[in-house]
Amino acid sequence: MIARIVLALLFIAAGLFHLLLPSTYVAIMPPYLPAHLALVYVSGLCEMLGGFGLLFNAPIRRIAAWGLVALLIAVFPANLNMALHHANFPTIPVWALWLRLPLQLPMIWWAWLYTCHVN
Repeated sequence: MIARIVLALLFIAAGLFHLLLPSTYVAIMPPYLPAHLALVYVSGLCEMLGGFGLLFNAPIRRIAAWGLVALLIAVFPANLNMALHHANFPTIPVWALWLRLPLQLPMIWWAWLYTCHVN
């Protein structure tokens, strides 16, 4: 239960940062995606809703967890774009940008745990 609460708080905080600092996230959006600012706000709201959803009963928790799994997959292109264009982010070490990509797999797994288990 503690792990679920931690995951929920991580997503709520991440979503809040999307809403408070949207330009940070707009900067990592791949150019082929439309409406960058709108997508940042939508993804931030989805992160927050998913995080809050993890705090509810099992049926809501499962839906929220599936949504977070989908969201983590959906934002991967932005994270990849950030790593590929690391010169645009000089304050972040290149190794950190590349390390972020495989770290999404355990995040997906962590969210997936709550799609089928009553944790």
